[in-house]
Parts: sequence; structure tokens; C-alpha cells
Amino acid sequence: MNTGANRGRVRRVGIVFSGGPAPGANAVIAAAAYSFMEDKREVVGFFHGYSHLMEYHPVSRRLVPDEHYRLLTQGDVSDLRNARGVLIGTSRAHPGAGITCPEDLANPEKTQRLQNVYAALIDLGIDALISIGGDGTLATASYLHHWQENLPPDAKRIAIVHVPKTIDNDYSGIDFTFGFFTAVDVLTKELMNLRADAIATGSYFIVETMGRKAGWLAYGVAIAGEANLVVAPEDVDDTLSENGFLSLDKLANRIVDTMIARDRRGKHYGTVVLAEGLVGLLSPDDLSAMERDKFGHVSHGGFAIGKMTAERVMELYEHRSGYKKKVRGLQIGYESRSAPPHAFDVMLGSQLGIGAYRALVEEGLDGHMVSVRGQLDLHYVPFAELVDDQTLRVAVRLIEPKSDFHRLARFLETRVDHVEGADTIYPGRRPEHG
Repeated sequence: MNTGANRGRVRRVGIVFSGGPAPGANAVIAAAAYSFMEDKREVVGFFHGYSHLMEYHPVSRRLVPDEHYRLLTQGDVSDLRNARGVLIGTSRAHPGAGITCPEDLANPEKTQRLQNVYAALIDLGIDALISIGGDGTLATASYLHHWQENLPPDAKRIAIVHVPKTIDNDYSGIDFTFGFFTAVDVLTKELMNLRADAIATGSYFIVETMGRKAGWLAYGVAIAGEANLVVAPEDVDDTLSENGFLSLDKLANRIVDTMIARDRRGKHYGTVVLAEGLVGLLSPDDLSAMERDKFGHVSHGGFAIGKMTAERVMELYEHRSGYKKKVRGLQIGYESRSAPPHAFDVMLGSQLGIGAYRALVEEGLDGHMVSVRGQLDLHYVPFAELVDDQTLRVAVRLIEPKSDFHRLARFLETRVDHVEGADTIYPGRRPEHG
């Protein structure tokens, strides 16, 4: 591992945080910064992700202290670990946008923003960079790491380590990402409030949680929040799809099956959790009217699959049962991103921050992600194991079907036997409904 190779070389380290906020972000920043400062090394915090770095120009747009970056002090990071938000701010600026294959890394036009980032770091005397963010930020870190391989032999190399961040918990190479448990806790409390409302009014709530590609957050909230059904991208099989795409009608029917099964048990209320990543499995026709971002991606949250599904469920339930039932759809998630961090996320974030210091200074690493396993034991995963060497895409970790975590949710949700209609749901009486 080239132990100690960077001990003398890394005298000034930069920290950049990119993507959405996550509880525990400040624990990472504080622990990393404090580790370097205690070792008499300087720490520079760059404001708002890569937004200023990628626009750097040596003549017309040099970075200004306290406007674009700050030389952090121990006063900045003291008592910070439990603080909300992100000390240095964040953004979704992506200097690697447009790079899709290894050949692009040798293309001066496509790597211009990476060149700007590198030049800015060199201008400020940065020896190493700690990148904190999601899969897009990991991709950027990997691009910058590999782009430097094309530099002249005598050019300075900036060592890069990455700390994984996402409340979605869909990162390969690590068991749990910081912020995940806080998000589950915050959203579980919301779901339990809605469950109490559903009990009081004899109604249903279909709750859409964040989770762009995987169901970890939806599953966690459903399990802890006593939902009666959870559906995530990992659950979409032939029973929920048509022509290779998620069918909203089949999804609605699956929810109605749960409602009828609960009715037969005298439970005329409930909650259902959907992962927003289901939107990515819809057909082009379903998505045709949706607005897209500058990269052509559909906004999963903007589709409001929970609300749309709730409308279909109400219609199908009345058609199948002969009774009306109030079903409300809503989105939850953003309110959890800057919530006070759960104690576990503070511990996890702190260990990852210290791990960044140890990776760079003690282990002499470059091009690695900081990870933990077991009882917060540190591990370092090479970018090559996380980023496809041909597509340059970052692997997403899905819930394994039939895994114990997957089965846990299935064990705890409402069991649905074969349900055809509702003629035996309400023997001799009309149900209460919202």
C-alpha cells in the first residue's frame, strides 16, 4: 500500500463536498480536518462543491479566499460533528459531465473543466483532495485521478481519496453510508404519524420516499415504520411489468390486493411505501410529458409516482370492492437530508473522515474510496473496483432479492393470498372509510 509514501508530501489538503446534503456530513469534514490540523497540516475547504473550481482561470477567474474557499481552523471544526447541513456548502456542479469512455479523458475539450479543477488546486498548493459525495462525485474523483495519468512525468500529481455519501445507501464497497440511518429515522417518524392518521380516518397513505435507483431507504422506512407493503425497483418482476416496463395498473392492483386482504382481517386502513426509483422503470410513453434536466434525465421526484398511484388505487379499489376508500399520495425525503444526525451517523462519518487522513498520510494511497466494515473497521477500496473501466460508470448496489434484508420486509408486510374480489370483505356491514 506504499505505507507512509505521502507522509511528507501531503502538507496541504483540500476538501470538496458535492451532491445533496446528508446528515453526518459535518462529522466527516470535522474529523478529517481535525486529523490533518493536529498533524500540523493545512486544510482548505472549497465552497459549494466543484462550482468554483471548474470555472477557474489563471487570469480571469482565480479563486478568492473566504469567497470560493477557506483555510479551515480548529475553531471552524470544533463542536461541528453533530451540526446540521454542510459547513462548506454543496452543489451538483459536475466537471466530468460529457465524459463517457476512457478515450474522452484524453480529449482536451471534454476534459477542460477537469483541467480547470487541477489548475486551481495547483494554484492553491493543494497536495491531496478529499472528495465527499455520491456516485457522480465518485465518478468525478475517478476521472480526475485517471486524467492526471496523461500529465508529463515531471508534473505534480494530486492524490485523491473519496468518501461515499448518500442517504440512499446504494453504494458498492461499503455496508452503510453516513446519513442513511438518520434519514430512515426521520422518515419513519413521519410514516408513523401518517399511520396514526390512517387508523383514525379509515384511509390509506401511499408514501413515496427518495431512492433514485435502489430500495434501501424505502425498505428501511417501511420496516421501521410498520408499513403494510413496500415496493422498490428490485421488486419489479413479471407480476408488475408489461413489455419490459413497470405497469402502473399492475402496481395499483398489487396495492389493492393488500387493501382487500387487510379488509378481510378487519383492518380498513394502512400505509404503503414506494421508492422513487420506480419512475426509472416506467415506459417512455408514461414519461413523455415529464420535464427533464439539462442532461436529459427525468426528475424522479417531479413525477410524483405516489400521488399518481394513489389516484389509480382509489379507482381500482372502488371497482373491485364496490366501496369508496380515501387514498392519499405524498412524497417524503428532502426533510431528512439536513436533519440532526443520528449518533451512528456521527460515529460512521467521523471514522470515514479520519479514514481519509489515514489513507493519504499513513497508507500513502491515491485513487481509493474510504470504507468501513464490521465494527467501523477501516478499509480502502480502489476506484478500479467501483468504476467500470469501459463505461466509466459507477456500480450501484441494489437489494439482493431473497436476501435476508429483502425477506425481512416481506415477512413483516401484509400477507396477500389469492384475491379476486371483495364479496366476503364486509359480511353484513358497511366499512368505515375516509
